[in-house]
Amino acid sequence: MADTRSIVRWFGGTWLVLAVPLLILLLATNKLALHASINSHHTPWADAFFRHFTHVADGWVPTVLALLLLLLKDLRSFLMLGLSSGLSAIVVQTLKHGVFADMDRPSKFREALGSMDWVQGIDQYQHFSFPSGHSTAAFSMCIALAVVLGHRRLAVPFALMATVLAFSRVYLSQHFPQDALAGSTLGTLSGIAVHHWLYISPFAKKRWLTCNLLRRQNQ
Repeated sequence: MADTRSIVRWFGGTWLVLAVPLLILLLATNKLALHASINSHHTPWADAFFRHFTHVADGWVPTVLALLLLLLKDLRSFLMLGLSSGLSAIVVQTLKHGVFADMDRPSKFREALGSMDWVQGIDQYQHFSFPSGHSTAAFSMCIALAVVLGHRRLAVPFALMATVLAFSRVYLSQHFPQDALAGSTLGTLSGIAVHHWLYISPFAKKRWLTCNLLRRQNQ
């Protein structure tokens, strides 16, 4: 088995390097002013890119990828991606619709945000802003993919990909930066916890975790 612990460390370290300065900035800046500043100037190519790229973190993407891993790799890989994405989704939806149900999205503050740019052609939601579900899905999916692919050199690119996906939610004004930061935290911690259970804990020694469905059918 690949040294997945180093993969998780590199992914988590990259997330931390990016998250800490953002957290400091959030603590020192008004959230509306920061959001308006980030979106003070858009370009047509970035509008088109983020409008489409953000869908990589839609819920069906990790679902399809997990099913492919079940067929092509093994049960451990399927569970790594499925549980990392699934458990984090349950947590984020519970927080979004329960604990923080009164937190609204940027479109609810159009007048206060002033003349900042808004990407055209997308549905702007108004409620259930915190945390960002797409940001959670992006980080839980990307850390899981880095682990199951088993190459340490992929950890940083996958962390950066997750960061761009989370940023797309801010660029599209579907979420505030703190929503994306909270989502990235949930997604990363979910992936770390599931990795520990499936790759490090005593449970990781279960032989059936290495089962490949296609290989068994061909035997």
